Amino acid sequence: MASGKPTDASGTERIRWYDEEQGRRRSRSRPRLSRANSNDSMAIRSISRNAQVDPAVSLPIHYRTVSFGIEESKGKERAEAIRAADATAKDLGDLEWHTIAADEVSSRLTVSPQNGLSDEQVKRRQLEYGRNAPSPPKTNRTLTILGYFFKGFGGILLIGSILVFISWKPLGEPAPALANLALAIVLLAVFFLQASFNMFQDWSTSRVMASIKDMLPEQSQVMRDGKLVHVPAEELVPGDVVLIKAGNKLPADMRFVQISSDAKFDRSVLTGESRPVPGTVNFTDENYLETHNIGLQGTHCIIGTSTGIVVATGDKTVFGRIATLTNEPKTKMTTLEREVLYFVLFICGIMITMITVVLVIWGAWLRKDHPGFISVSALIVSCVSVAVAFIPEGLPIAITAGLTITANLMKKNDVLCKSLKTVETLGSVSVICSDKTGTLTQGKMSLTDCAMGSTNVSVEQLQEQLRDEKGSESKLRSAFGQLGALAALCNAAELDASQADIPLAQRNVFGDATDTAILRFSESLADGNVGYFRGCWTKVFDLAFNSKNKFMIRTFTCSRKEALGHTMHAAGAAQFGDNDILLTIKGAPDVLIGRCSEYITPAGETALMDENALATFEHLKQVYSSQGKRCLLLARKLVSGGSIKNAVEAGAYEAEMSELAKSGLTLVGLVAIVDPLRPEIREVVSTLRGAGIRIAMVTGDFSLTALAIARDAGIVSCVHVDGASHLERNPDPLSDPTDSEEKGSSTGSSRGALVISGSELTLLNDHQWKTLTEYEEIVFARTTPEQKLRIVREFQKENVVAMTGDGVNDAPSLKAADVGIALGSGSDIAMEAADMVLLDSFSSIVIAVQYGRVVFDNLKKVIAYLLPAGSFSEFWPVITNVAFGLPQILSSFLMIIICCFTDCVAATVLSYEKPEADVLHRRPRNVKKDRLVNWQLIFQAYGIIGMTETLASFAMSYWYLERKGIAFKDLWFSFGKIPDYVTEEYYNARLTEASSIYFVNLVVMQWFNLMAVRCRRLSIFQHPPAFNRATQNLYLFPAILFALCMAFLWCYPPAIQRVIITAPVPVEYWFLPFAFGIYIIFIDEMRRFFVRKYPNSLIAKAAW
Repeated sequence: MASGKPTDASGTERIRWYDEEQGRRRSRSRPRLSRANSNDSMAIRSISRNAQVDPAVSLPIHYRTVSFGIEESKGKERAEAIRAADATAKDLGDLEWHTIAADEVSSRLTVSPQNGLSDEQVKRRQLEYGRNAPSPPKTNRTLTILGYFFKGFGGILLIGSILVFISWKPLGEPAPALANLALAIVLLAVFFLQASFNMFQDWSTSRVMASIKDMLPEQSQVMRDGKLVHVPAEELVPGDVVLIKAGNKLPADMRFVQISSDAKFDRSVLTGESRPVPGTVNFTDENYLETHNIGLQGTHCIIGTSTGIVVATGDKTVFGRIATLTNEPKTKMTTLEREVLYFVLFICGIMITMITVVLVIWGAWLRKDHPGFISVSALIVSCVSVAVAFIPEGLPIAITAGLTITANLMKKNDVLCKSLKTVETLGSVSVICSDKTGTLTQGKMSLTDCAMGSTNVSVEQLQEQLRDEKGSESKLRSAFGQLGALAALCNAAELDASQADIPLAQRNVFGDATDTAILRFSESLADGNVGYFRGCWTKVFDLAFNSKNKFMIRTFTCSRKEALGHTMHAAGAAQFGDNDILLTIKGAPDVLIGRCSEYITPAGETALMDENALATFEHLKQVYSSQGKRCLLLARKLVSGGSIKNAVEAGAYEAEMSELAKSGLTLVGLVAIVDPLRPEIREVVSTLRGAGIRIAMVTGDFSLTALAIARDAGIVSCVHVDGASHLERNPDPLSDPTDSEEKGSSTGSSRGALVISGSELTLLNDHQWKTLTEYEEIVFARTTPEQKLRIVREFQKENVVAMTGDGVNDAPSLKAADVGIALGSGSDIAMEAADMVLLDSFSSIVIAVQYGRVVFDNLKKVIAYLLPAGSFSEFWPVITNVAFGLPQILSSFLMIIICCFTDCVAATVLSYEKPEADVLHRRPRNVKKDRLVNWQLIFQAYGIIGMTETLASFAMSYWYLERKGIAFKDLWFSFGKIPDYVTEEYYNARLTEASSIYFVNLVVMQWFNLMAVRCRRLSIFQHPPAFNRATQNLYLFPAILFALCMAFLWCYPPAIQRVIITAPVPVEYWFLPFAFGIYIIFIDEMRRFFVRKYPNSLIAKAAW
């Protein structure tokens, strides 16, 4: 990004990660992120400016996978993907910061490594490049704001408000009704109130996490104007000279110009390569993402010091570009959004039908036969009243408030929801794809067993035997001493030298978990002398572990001869010359054992590797793997100094060492490493499986190791486990396809257990994938990120899938899953991509699933509570007015009051309801069949409770008019004609009182409906609202009191009475509804009794 060379700057800025084709599969295996990862899987080979390169080969698999998961759409054509990938490959050829000399970097960026940038240069570059911070996610602000206002019923409310305003003036002239103005204002107020709730929901969820920014260090040591200053990371610009020391996070992408020999960097957060990467000044790889002379933003220095020149900031860094990709918004609707949309369409369908009926009646009959009954102004108000009656205006508010309440309850249980809508989605999850290391396991590896020759001992037994033989030079001490020495030399971990006096188990170790476990083992055998022993050897060459080679190599020369006797057998020590090289190697037994020509016996001497020895070591490896332990082989080779042809600095030296390591190795021993399960995992897995949720373990371990761990965790319980060969390539021609569809649509599964590796996944066809997803217990071993993404998408065809992950490479599958779940201990990009974060441990997922299921049940209760009074009972006064000429016995204004005031608070507190029974004992909801609003709920809300409340309210209102001298027979088909025996003033006053009675009757009966709707199966005596901590919901009683206060507020103050046309209600009409309310509780108790006693009866099938 040199200001002096724009072409170079643009070249360094052009980094893209896409995939060539959606269907490409890889057979490379990828260990779990906390282990080591393949350098090959990150390989971007040298791209000359004129070369033709296959983009799929040139792009790193991890970064291609990020793009694969986020940019791919179902409608994208293959040609478009190829064109995008070709352009990407061309751009990658312009990256040169790592290949040019350090002096050239300084020249291009016009900076001195000794003095840094001047203040004037900094100001110019800040204007040019902006702040060193990731950009916020892309959003269409206009569409977002429109969504706030017009989601759900917003558009209908706004149109209704406008129409009522028109009805007031000018259509209401010359005597505009003040009640119409009040109704229009209230409709507009409700419109803005719903928009405010939508805005609040978006505002609160968008600020739940800012993990990408949190990942940047707050201060950096920077050289400016020849002075070392502390500068906020956000103010760095390309060309800044930054000093890094152990423990620092890198604030930007930088090219190293000075570095200490022991400097190492942890890149696991970006690449998944958990082994520390040594830093260099000269480039080690033509791949910008693999070379060791580039420091990547967000990674951190674990040891050593370095000085680097910033070459990319903000979104132009590798980290920033991945963050930008993972910030792409989801377009897929959640299960809750689909259910709410279904309900909105259902309500709108009924509403439009009823409005059409009103218009037809008016146009075909009333306008001709009763022209003075309903004017155009009154017709508009009547149509709006139908809309107001059918729309439960309080529902969006109640849903948003209820989800917020549930999210806060989950937060108290260390579950952080980034999106309120995913709360309910988690309750529908039928498959959880879970990582192993750090999720199911503790991520704290320990070496448990070791073997030399045919002797296999546990570490505890070995240490006990060595203590018994302390002070003597036994063969056991000599043999296992060689293993301990090799474990110390061929190891990238470092003990914290400042903690020499602290017990070994408590000392800090800098390095990945595998090397840490092996180094602790070596230190325990050497009685704390590993540091001195390592000092006796001078490291010449280091080839880090990667999953392509599956081994690491380190070569040494001896600087103190006394170390030879502890490192190798006596004959080898005697032959070792001053210039000779000790080649040490550690890696996978299946790769290295064929390269060994000798092995060390339990007596500490060498023996030829024959078939019996090979069989013994193979058996040991199988035993370790079957016990869920990771097996590593340690070997060495003595290389004559005179036989080495290339200098260490030459690029050919690595190839020569790799060639020497292909044969003639001496196998020193095998070690077994275990990562113990979290203590609570077995119970968590058992609980989730009891809830009907399948758990698929996705890991980078070998199949046998993965299966053993899965059995230990309870993920696999079947004695017989199928493999890839059991997946038929073609469907059975005799099978019924409808049976297959029914099986696929159900949450159950008829198949047993399956273990399959990543290499086998690449060979599956569509039918085999479909068969695979029907297994009850599945373990995926040796999988790549692309395969993990494919696994999620295949399960999603018939299931709601949750995905757990903690690394950058998990971001695509976290985004693709219905619910992405990250661990609080994971990487920040994973947390950014996820929908939910488990702050404490994996066990929190049980709480999350429980709340997800309870929230769905409670949302059904909210709707069942709102519909009888807020929809059905409000609709009939309008229809009886238009169709039968009766006066509209409930004013449109009071309809709004019921929906948004008296019922809304009570509906909201239903979110605090406890589950009626243990929701974790039933299977997940089938999102294709189990709807939020089904015919059973409509029948309950409209046909039973709604009809009861409507008839009771009509009866109370017209009985009151009868008592006041206005006979019902004189109102039937009156079409606005006032009886001759009453005055207009008296008539209107009594109708206003009757309207208020209808209103109060609904308010009081809804109190009893609130108590009844709490229980869908259990009796109210089994699930009481008070006096039982397991079932009580004390918020119900303040909600009832609030509804009472609202009824008084809108009916009794004279100033409000004159505006909205209400009147005081005689005292007896406050108490008569109690009888109707008790009837509601009684009939619902009877319904629940028959549901429990006769679960297969028609009543049970009709139960909501």
